[in-house]
Amino acid sequence: MSFSDKHIVVTGGGSGVGSATAKAFAEAGARVTIMGRTRANLVAQGLPFQICDVADSTSVGTAFDRARSQQGSIDVAVANAGVAESMLFSRMSSEHLDKMLRVNLGGVVNTWQSALDDMRTAGWGRLIAIASTAGLKGYAYVSAYCAAKHGVIGLTRGVALELAKTGITVNAICPGFIETPMLQRSIDNIADKTGKSFRDIANSLRSSNPQDRFIQVEEVAQSALWLASDEASSINGHALSLSGGEI
Repeated sequence: MSFSDKHIVVTGGGSGVGSATAKAFAEAGARVTIMGRTRANLVAQGLPFQICDVADSTSVGTAFDRARSQQGSIDVAVANAGVAESMLFSRMSSEHLDKMLRVNLGGVVNTWQSALDDMRTAGWGRLIAIASTAGLKGYAYVSAYCAAKHGVIGLTRGVALELAKTGITVNAICPGFIETPMLQRSIDNIADKTGKSFRDIANSLRSSNPQDRFIQVEEVAQSALWLASDEASSINGHALSLSGGEI
């Protein structure tokens, strides 16, 4: 697949899935802009970047305007930025719930809205969300995160129908547990709250995948490339599960 004539924006591009996805598109010839909150992480990727907070629509809009002025109109927007924090539902605060929704769901809305006008003008575009199997089922201790990711799936399906005749497709990728720094932090948090060992928690999470392994960032990146390709033009409103058969 070649994306030599495309400008791709990837939020949360400073590490993990975002970094792998951005580099995969760059290797396929695309002009890539990564976005995130931490300058040092973005600089380390060696790609053009803009600093923004995906939960802030004004910040995202400004970052997209700057990316557009530097590398042209946006053809593909990958809404990858997210945050996962574990907490018992009985102890969940309104602040925790709000944070999960603002970043994980609101961040997708802000990213897609900032890219949409370019795609409408071109008559072609790809809106992709990196969601989670937590958008397709429930997991204990992360009910707010599950609620946000379920929201992303609903958003994907609704927007896909609105744009179905415009040449723009809208899809979500739903990985299971991915081997990233965010997963390590989640395991540490669970260990701190439950007293279980890191190894026991990691083994428990891994076992939810019938292949008994964690998803790799490159698998998510290649799925994004395929959804952005012309070969996937009929894939619209889909939640693609990368879970080894878990769901």
